[in-house]
Amino acid sequence: MDVTHALIRRPSPRLEEGEVTHLERRPVDAGLARTQWERYVEALHDAGWTTHEVPAAPECPDSVFVEDTMVVYGDLAVISRPGADSRVPETSAAEQSVASLGYRIARIEAPGTLDGGDVLKWGGTVWVGVGGRTNEEGVRQLAAHLEPLGARVVPVPLTKVLHLKTAVTALPDGTVIGYEPLVDDASVWPSFLAAPEESGAHVVVTGANAVLMAADAPRTAQLLRDRGLEVTEVDISEYEKLEGCVTCLSVRLRGMPPSAHR
Repeated sequence: MDVTHALIRRPSPRLEEGEVTHLERRPVDAGLARTQWERYVEALHDAGWTTHEVPAAPECPDSVFVEDTMVVYGDLAVISRPGADSRVPETSAAEQSVASLGYRIARIEAPGTLDGGDVLKWGGTVWVGVGGRTNEEGVRQLAAHLEPLGARVVPVPLTKVLHLKTAVTALPDGTVIGYEPLVDDASVWPSFLAAPEESGAHVVVTGANAVLMAADAPRTAQLLRDRGLEVTEVDISEYEKLEGCVTCLSVRLRGMPPSAHR
């Protein structure tokens, strides 16, 4: 079984100032957000994961969405170049954290932009949403870094959501689950499952037969249980106000590089 580790980052006290693109801005309860983050981390621990905390960035409102800072494939961490200028300062401490765990480092350089939330990986294929935050040059650079490792990088047009993983994620068996009104073209994926609720499209695979998802998609949770999955639900309402989801709040490291086991 792979060693399962994850990077996490505490929410900034300026969280409510985070970027909003496709939603109307709503008030964010900072105290509730902190509690929800702690429970999310507890859920990872309960699933057997070890977490590593990236130093907080209180000056960066969106820094809790640590997934956007990188794409990890094998022993390589490709550090992103965020598509929103306000998020550029988030990457340096995240890079230092993943490097300290033994990962090799590559970077997306200008004029490329890429957010980690635009990248969906499964079975050697890496789908990358091309839209508001990630551009074609960012995809080209990512492919140059990952294809030598055996990955097949597939650009996916994105027009309806902030990030690709706002629309779709993958179940443990490789089935891609998505909320169809927000998916540009479901035929991209050979196996697609329609979620009955918007936040039902967002799952973190926590084990061979287990997923973590938001608590406000009960019909989707039941759908997944009916498929034989173990489902853990967590309330992340304050992050959903900022177009965040369960995938955004961590970087999953499913197999530590050998240099991490010194």
